[in-house]
Amino acid sequence: MRGVDELFDTRDAIDLAWMVTIGEVTARELVETAIARIEARNPILNAVVADRFDRALDEVDAGLPDGPLKGVPFVVKDLGCDVAGLPATRGSRLFADVVANEDCELTRRYRAAGLVILGNTNSPEFGKNASTEPVLHGPSRNPWRTTHSTGGSSGGTAAAVAGGMVPAGHANDGGGSIRIPASECGLFGLKPTRMRTPSWPQAAFFACPLTVGHALTRTVRDSAALLDAAAGGLPGDPGSTPPRPRAGTFMAVLSEPLQPLRIGVATTSVRGNEAHPAAIAAVEQTARLCEELGHRVTYASPTYDPDAVIECLSVLMGAVAAGQVEARLAELGRPLADDDLEPFSRFMHERSLGLTGLEVIAALQELEVVSRSVAPFFEPHDLWLTPTLLPPVPELGWLDTTDVQAMFNRAGRFSEMTALANVTGQPAMSVPAGFDDAGLPVGVQFLAAHNREGILLQLAAQLESAAPWPRTAPWPSPA
Repeated sequence: MRGVDELFDTRDAIDLAWMVTIGEVTARELVETAIARIEARNPILNAVVADRFDRALDEVDAGLPDGPLKGVPFVVKDLGCDVAGLPATRGSRLFADVVANEDCELTRRYRAAGLVILGNTNSPEFGKNASTEPVLHGPSRNPWRTTHSTGGSSGGTAAAVAGGMVPAGHANDGGGSIRIPASECGLFGLKPTRMRTPSWPQAAFFACPLTVGHALTRTVRDSAALLDAAAGGLPGDPGSTPPRPRAGTFMAVLSEPLQPLRIGVATTSVRGNEAHPAAIAAVEQTARLCEELGHRVTYASPTYDPDAVIECLSVLMGAVAAGQVEARLAELGRPLADDDLEPFSRFMHERSLGLTGLEVIAALQELEVVSRSVAPFFEPHDLWLTPTLLPPVPELGWLDTTDVQAMFNRAGRFSEMTALANVTGQPAMSVPAGFDDAGLPVGVQFLAAHNREGILLQLAAQLESAAPWPRTAPWPSPA
């Protein structure tokens, strides 16, 4: 088993699946190793908040689908992706005793690919924090420094993947929730084009313009393989499904030559807020590397109203969460209790209850206005390169949802660069780009035009080859 254990630090999901296929290792050995690692490391990292170990082993023994990721251990975020028999708490005490009755469509697709789901990962309440520190489950801890945040809202998955428990895991992104934890934990994180992957059976139409599900991975090709497994619409979807790449699959796209790209670069937000020095250095170093790879780099930014981006996110996501809370209270047959919601969530809930239909429509229309403002930038440019985060990785407690004023003063800075792609629906990715002076990871972000995940993945693969990043954080994790 020791040899299998070492594979988790050196091989990605595609390698592990191939080893299962050719008989070098069994799916049961992989799953047992992942379980052992979760049991040893989770008490420190607090990444996995519910497990299904026995059922996962039973599924392996019964025979897995012959998918491209057969036998690979996997985790699913406890927000926006149900797994039958596991809790569906949304990180909230109000939903603490809710158990999913069925798999969501995304879970079914993961199973069809041969993935073995081991449990749920931690999430902030309703995903409304850029750090994963819910009152319900407690904070997830960064494997690179356990006193620090993993990011949010997919921070539990980030801790599990960077912490060496599993090679990849489900995540979703409504304001940066894939890219923020990717940056803070040294992982690759792609937010796909709007509606690239399904959300059903959650009828989340008003969240749908903002949120999309995918994964956090250690390698670019794992992200491509998982996107191939998950992508595609369903009959009755409220909008058109993005087309598949011309190569047929995103894995096939990685084998195609990448033509020189035109990349705009910025180290500040459109408000003029500057990133921390390590992030600026990472952007500048990545820009130079892109030039060495044959791409054309210029300093440029799109023009848009950043206040409109915040308003779209606040109104649309607030309306969805308020609807979920009110439906839950109706199901329980009681009013909201004092300890049902964290103070910041309660404040946002009460504010959202006062929204009118006209305000929601106005936010949807503003979403279109922002998108049309940004679109001209992607005519002379293929990509926009920025810091993923303006601030450095924060210590746990810096983004404290029990302190409403602190959240208003601090939280916006963590999604200032990421939220735009959720409003416009464009694909975006965070790529590992080194470390700051404290030894914590730094990521850089690339945005592309709609449906151009292919060039993001191709460029990321080039960067990964030219400047490889560590697959996992050291263990034991430094405190």
